[in-house]
Amino acid sequence: MTETVDVASTEALRRGRPGYDQRGILEVAVAAFNEHGYDATSIGMLADRLGLSKSAIYHHVASKEELLRLALDEALDGLEGVLRAPDATTGAAAERLAFVLRGAVRVLADRLPYVTLLLRVRGNTEVERAALARRRDFDHAVAALVAEARAEGALRTDADPAVVARLLFGMINSLTEWYTPAGSLTADDLADTILALALR
Repeated sequence: MTETVDVASTEALRRGRPGYDQRGILEVAVAAFNEHGYDATSIGMLADRLGLSKSAIYHHVASKEELLRLALDEALDGLEGVLRAPDATTGAAAERLAFVLRGAVRVLADRLPYVTLLLRVRGNTEVERAALARRRDFDHAVAALVAEARAEGALRTDADPAVVARLLFGMINSLTEWYTPAGSLTADDLADTILALALR
């Protein structure tokens, strides 16, 4: 006896599978982008991972590129939000710098997959180039804070502020390679250690 499959019912189940809104789809997409690379990840691959049809994904986003933009915005909005906070804009430069570094560590810990993706983009698409421009603006703002702190006498004067900023964020960004939010180290523990190494 040959078993028959109701293709229409199967497709309806795939389309109607509960539990995925745009945020849920984005999280799965970011994991796939980090695992396989953005270029190698297709909407079909995402549909298989989600157990949805491609059209169900397109109900939430217009394209794979929109998923990338949303993911990079998640990381960059967090970092830029740290720079806009009152504690980053008033007070002694060294204190503002410490606040920004601590805030950046927290953003990385809270949004680890998104920051990991940001650090891997190379400017191959318009979305990536726009993200890299925002990241450069962030780096320049941190370098300016380093220069202010140095001028106040809070930091050593024998290193270029832009180089210092790159080295500080090289240390912070390296967390994406080994930090596990579920582990014993909290974001504040990491920030305390980084600030002790960088500013004392």
